[in-house]
Amino acid sequence: MTDTVPRPTLEAVAARAGVSRATVSRVVNGSDGVRERLAERVRRAVEELGYVPNQAARSLVTKRHDAVAVIVAEPETRVFADPFFARQLRGISKELTAHDNQLVLLLTEDRDDHARVGRYLAGGHVDGALVFSLHIDDPLPELIQRAGLPTVYGGRPDGNGGRRGVGYVDSDNRGGARDAVRHLLGLGRSRVAHITGALDQTAAVDRLDGFRDVMADADPRLVVEGDFTPAGGERAMRQLLDRCPDLDAVFAGNDLMAAGALRVLREHGRRVPDDVAVVGFDDMLPIAEQTEPPLTTVRQDIEEMGRLMARLLLRDLDGTTASDEDAGAAPPAVIFPTTLVRRASA
Repeated sequence: MTDTVPRPTLEAVAARAGVSRATVSRVVNGSDGVRERLAERVRRAVEELGYVPNQAARSLVTKRHDAVAVIVAEPETRVFADPFFARQLRGISKELTAHDNQLVLLLTEDRDDHARVGRYLAGGHVDGALVFSLHIDDPLPELIQRAGLPTVYGGRPDGNGGRRGVGYVDSDNRGGARDAVRHLLGLGRSRVAHITGALDQTAAVDRLDGFRDVMADADPRLVVEGDFTPAGGERAMRQLLDRCPDLDAVFAGNDLMAAGALRVLREHGRRVPDDVAVVGFDDMLPIAEQTEPPLTTVRQDIEEMGRLMARLLLRDLDGTTASDEDAGAAPPAVIFPTTLVRRASA
């Protein structure tokens, strides 16, 4: 048996600082109305004693848990293999950490996972939710709405999530796709193919729409659906070569699929960019720089998009904690511009 050291109490901090317990409580909970000289004494006493606020008691006062659910509508095998998710999570984590909030990561793969996440959100463990990689007709938006949580989406929501007033952060997927295809046409290419992402996601649909904006009369055989993975890019590229062996350019819906397409083109003896020019989407470093040849791609600021998602949610929470009736007011929709980054593949 070992003796445990008593946990410092609010009263101990008050005694050390020479102030009332109420003053310590106001400082610890970030409330106004305490003179800076007294607040500094309290902060010094907190540090000297190693006082840690009781989160349960603090939540009763502030109605905040200082925790945010980050929900990725993908299985863990995809989330931990795709650097896109690492970048977005890094941006979210940086912003939440800067505001002393805990990130609670929730992944969904099947209906049982959706039920589990729904129960967790309804249990009042978090203040709000950040959701990305939604698929059309995903039940998550309805579950979140039922839980009454303020929410910001990563990517333009659709289906059940496309209701009026939903806040989200996205990039200009359609405009970026147009820039990619126009660049290929500007190189003198005429048989431009497109490997789409999974078409149950709005990013893939928007990029396909951008392709069609420029290539309205394109041969339908030049469009093949992928799934945002390197293997999906390989499968789609093989289909395209079988269908249209005379194609001279490919716009892939993300860099991972572009990397897979480059491998297949190399296997078939097609020189890039001499025979076939290739453009991706994301500017996912180091992937885009390490492909052979280095990849021309459309850049979106994935990490900053994650930070802004968290920033908008925290701002919303700061404005809604005073009244439960106001909870869930949607932040605005923000669309990030994209930029074409030219390298050797096109």
